[in-house]
Amino acid sequence: MPPRLRLILLTASLLALAGCAGVPSRPASALKPAAVVTPSAPASPPVVPSAAAAAPDEAAFVRALVAAHPGLDAQRITALLQQATLQPSILAAMTRPAEAMPWRDYRPIFVNARRIEAGVAFYREQRGLIDATAARYGVPPTILVALLGVETSYGRITGRYHVLDALVTLGFHYPPRAAFFQKELAALLTLPADRLPASVQDLRGSYAGAMGWCQFMPSSLARYGVDADGDGRVDLWDSLPDILASTANYLAAHGWQAGQPISTPAWPAAGAAPLPAGMAWAGKRPAQPLQAFEALGYAPATRVDPALPAALLGLQGADGPELRFVFPDFYVLTRYNTSPLYALAVSELADAIAAQSADADGGARSSADDAADSSAPALAPGRRP
Repeated sequence: MPPRLRLILLTASLLALAGCAGVPSRPASALKPAAVVTPSAPASPPVVPSAAAAAPDEAAFVRALVAAHPGLDAQRITALLQQATLQPSILAAMTRPAEAMPWRDYRPIFVNARRIEAGVAFYREQRGLIDATAARYGVPPTILVALLGVETSYGRITGRYHVLDALVTLGFHYPPRAAFFQKELAALLTLPADRLPASVQDLRGSYAGAMGWCQFMPSSLARYGVDADGDGRVDLWDSLPDILASTANYLAAHGWQAGQPISTPAWPAAGAAPLPAGMAWAGKRPAQPLQAFEALGYAPATRVDPALPAALLGLQGADGPELRFVFPDFYVLTRYNTSPLYALAVSELADAIAAQSADADGGARSSADDAADSSAPALAPGRRP
């Protein structure tokens, strides 16, 4: 079989497995040598709940919250919920996520000349702080920059909705994920005062309730937010030290491995064997060593430690089907957003920013290089540019 046709069949099989990042892989018997996970759009769009529908009993939510946190004032919580406004546009936005696109359409949104140039400029302006934060947490500086670039265009677009409106709308009017958003609403309402720069009702964020430059959900802010500038609060909107440290802390806490590759193209040999279950990307931390793939006829395009755990991901690229080996740090990026397309976009944007920054400095680098030897000057307090 011609190599190109084999790659097409393999990628098509992976796409069929994908559905979403968390779909379990099929049994080994169903995984032919064309079986790697590729993200694909849902078969049909979800139904948008009516904005006019009566909300479930918010009083039950308040009772459960106060029972779990006896120090809360039930009347105050009830009053806050009553201040929230149902937002039909949020319900509509939940039906058209960018991550449902194929890679060929998703990539240009986030990896383009404008975003790369803005990332290079941001990195140059704040290099001392970015490098120091990256070194402290053991993560690449250009990955930090790229995450902020993909999330909010380097702080330019942090969201126009009141966070309270978003979480109440989704928690009580969006049944498919009501439990998740009620959990995040509970996290928001129980954040200590030093976790926030303003009152709960004044916070603004995305349509899903994500906040600040790094777009943390309330539970992430509670768990990973860092007061890096020492002013007694965590400010993800206006304190660049807090923003960078919180983002880096999130990656480090999820197991970032310094100096390791994130992904690399994969090439199936003419006689590549079928992939056993567990070797295709299925939204889980890679567990099979790269050498196991090589033994089956799947070769990485770049030199990688054969003992490094890997998974195989299929994509619909601009020039046709693509295969990628993905590694543990790729999985860490999917803890930020479960879409493999998101993780790949962050990785490629980081590499482009690193390359252009290095060109200006007279040397070639990658995001993996940056993790190993970024300089560490004193972390001085500062504000966003």
